[in-house]
Amino acid sequence: MGNGSRTSRRTAATSAVDELARSFGERPVDPAEKARLVREVFARVAERYDLMNDLMSAGVHRLWKEALIDWLYPRPGIRLLDLAGGTGDVAFRLLERLDGRATITLCDINPDMLGVGRDRAIDRGWLAEIDWIAGDAEALPFPARRFDAVTIAFGIRNVTRIDRALAEIRRVLKPGGRFLCLEFGRVVVPLLDRLYDAYSFSVVPLLGRVVAGDEESYRYLVESIRRFPDQPTFARLIAEAGFANVAWRNLSTGIAAIHSGWRI
Repeated sequence: MGNGSRTSRRTAATSAVDELARSFGERPVDPAEKARLVREVFARVAERYDLMNDLMSAGVHRLWKEALIDWLYPRPGIRLLDLAGGTGDVAFRLLERLDGRATITLCDINPDMLGVGRDRAIDRGWLAEIDWIAGDAEALPFPARRFDAVTIAFGIRNVTRIDRALAEIRRVLKPGGRFLCLEFGRVVVPLLDRLYDAYSFSVVPLLGRVVAGDEESYRYLVESIRRFPDQPTFARLIAEAGFANVAWRNLSTGIAAIHSGWRI
């Protein structure tokens, strides 16, 4: 029975990966086309991305990112890879926490997001501390065992093959290195989950239309959140990628969650 239960969980996790690869929000797509479609979404929303995050979450995403840095507990001199972090939010928070005593590589597949992030870095005086790299999470352009830690915030659900991205993240981590992922999750409080769904599907696309002039992109972003695996299933995927001591912490009743794993 124990083996059967484990097999069932593995099958569910694999099915979740396959389903995500074939979907663009609620729309079925050829997996070969998904990366292009996602790039086009973020090219359209790049200039208003941070403003929309503040509006959609009433600023709470800032607290979630602080919680990510808290759990990472970075030490001076850390070599960090921040994936899908184009506008620089996580990178800037870590540099501020360590007074600039860190080496950060920020990798994003979208040049428009990277451009916004570089402009923000110049405004803040962070120049030599961050390397800006255009790259695909499924085929990272870095040697093995290079980084002390890898973070990704609200980006992994947009990857075509999550299993490949997780394998690449583990590859570029040093032994003893840590992976932390901040992503939307499943609300764990009854009734609140329905209210959250109603808000997401009615208010967020409307904000996208009014503020960013792009309702369609924000409808996709909401749909991609609902398509993403729940916390236990995603934790299983991280463990299957070879990470040890996998755990997660729910934030705001599970609206978001931080997942952690170690390369041992």
